[in-house]
Amino acid sequence: MKVAIAGAGKLGHKIADALIGGDHDVTIIDKNEEKLQKLSSQLDVMTVTANAKQATTLQELHIGSYDFLIACTNDDEKNIVIASFAKNLGCSHVIARVRDPEHMRQIDFIRETMNIDLIINPDLLITNEIYKYLVEKYSLTNGIFSTGRSSLLEFRVSKMPHLIGLDMTDVNSVLSGMLVVAISRKGKVIIPHGNDVIRENDLLYVIGSRADIKELSKRVFEKGKYTDLQKVMIIGGGKTGLFLAQKLAEFNISVKLVERSRERCYYLAEHLDDVIILHGDGTDISLLEEENLDDMDALVTVTGFDEDNLLLALMAKNKGIDDVIAKVSRGIYADMISQLGVDMALNPQDIAVSQILRVIQGKKRIVSSQLIQGQAEILEVIVDHRMKIVDRPLKKIDLPAGVLIAAIHRGQELIIPNGDTVIQYDDRVLIVCLLSDLVNLEKILRNTGKLDFLK
Repeated sequence: MKVAIAGAGKLGHKIADALIGGDHDVTIIDKNEEKLQKLSSQLDVMTVTANAKQATTLQELHIGSYDFLIACTNDDEKNIVIASFAKNLGCSHVIARVRDPEHMRQIDFIRETMNIDLIINPDLLITNEIYKYLVEKYSLTNGIFSTGRSSLLEFRVSKMPHLIGLDMTDVNSVLSGMLVVAISRKGKVIIPHGNDVIRENDLLYVIGSRADIKELSKRVFEKGKYTDLQKVMIIGGGKTGLFLAQKLAEFNISVKLVERSRERCYYLAEHLDDVIILHGDGTDISLLEEENLDDMDALVTVTGFDEDNLLLALMAKNKGIDDVIAKVSRGIYADMISQLGVDMALNPQDIAVSQILRVIQGKKRIVSSQLIQGQAEILEVIVDHRMKIVDRPLKKIDLPAGVLIAAIHRGQELIIPNGDTVIQYDDRVLIVCLLSDLVNLEKILRNTGKLDFLK
C-alpha cells in the first residue's frame, strides 16, 4: 500500500512511524528540508522537499498511484486544497486535518464539494471524549461493548469492594471465566499485568462471554447513570475550549470559560451563547477563586501549555473538585498524570492517529474499534497467517506493556486467553491497547517487520 503524508509535523511523524515497513511505501512531503532530514534519519521513509499544494508536485509524485494521501500541515486551507488536488489526480482515498471552527460549521459541504473522503479535527475528537465523560459517566454505550460472543463491561470497584487489594491472578479467579483488561486510575488508563493490584476508586474494564458479563452487569451497573453536572469551568479558549463550551451549553450546563487573550474573548463572546467569558490568566488562582472555583462540578484545562494544564488540574483536585480533566499533548507527561490525581487526561494527537489508522486498516483486517476514556482502544483484528503472533503461545510473544490480548473468537468458540493460549490463522482477536502504544502494536502485528493486515 502506498501512503503519502503532506506535512512533517508531529502528527505526520506519528502516522508515518505507525505505517512504515511491510508493503507500505510511505512518502512525506514538506517544504522544510531540515524537518525532513531529521525525520528521514529516524524513519525509513521517502521524503520530498516541495510544496504539496502545487499540483505539479503531486503529478511528479504520481499521486494517482497512491492508495492514501493524508494532508496534515499546520494550515487548514492548504490541507483542503492538497487533499482535493490529490483526489482529482487519481489518489484512491484522501484525508485532511481541518481544525478551524469556521470550517467545521460547513464541514459536510467542504468534504462533498472538494471531494475529500475524510476530514478529521483533533480538537473536536478530544471535545467529544471530554463531553462523553462529563455528561454521561460511562464511556461505553450503556456500560457494555459487545462483539461476537464477548462483551466488555466497565464498573467502579466500589460495586465489588472485595476485589480491592487483589492482584490480577486473584481477581481473575474471583471473576471466573472473565479477564480484567484495563483499569482507569486517577485519570490514567492502565493495561494490567499479573502483579498489578486493584485499588480503591479504580474503574475496571472486564471482558467475558455475553452471558457472564450480563450477570455481572446486574450486580454492578447503574442503569442510566448520568452525572449531576451543573457547573463547569474551562481554562483555555482555544479550539477545544470553544467546541466544549458550545456542547456543554447546549446541554443546559452553566459554563465559565477563562481566556487570557482579550481579542480571543471577543471572538468567543460572538460565537458562544449562554457561556460566561472571563478575560484573565487561568493560572491566577485568586481570579479562579473569585469566580467560585470551589463551587464547580468540573474543571477542564485545555490551554496550549501542558505544564499549565497539569498545574491547574493538580490545584483543582486539591480543592476537592469532583471531575478534573486535562489536555496533555506531550507523552513525557503521561507518567505524571496518575500521581497528580487527574480524573482524565487526553492527548489529541493520539486520538487523531488512532482514527486515521482505523480508516486505513478498516479496508482489510480491523473489524471494529472502541475508545476507552480517550486513552486506550479495543480492536477486533482478523488474524492473517503471516502475522508473527500466529502459532505461538502468548507468553512467548513480546507484547508491549500497553497491549493485552483480551479475547479470541474461533468459529463459535470464545477463548479468554492465558499465557499458554496459541492464536491461530483466521481467529478474530480482541486487543486492548493504549493509544500511546499504537505504533508499537502495529509493529508487533507485522511479519518480519511487515504489517501484513494492512494490505
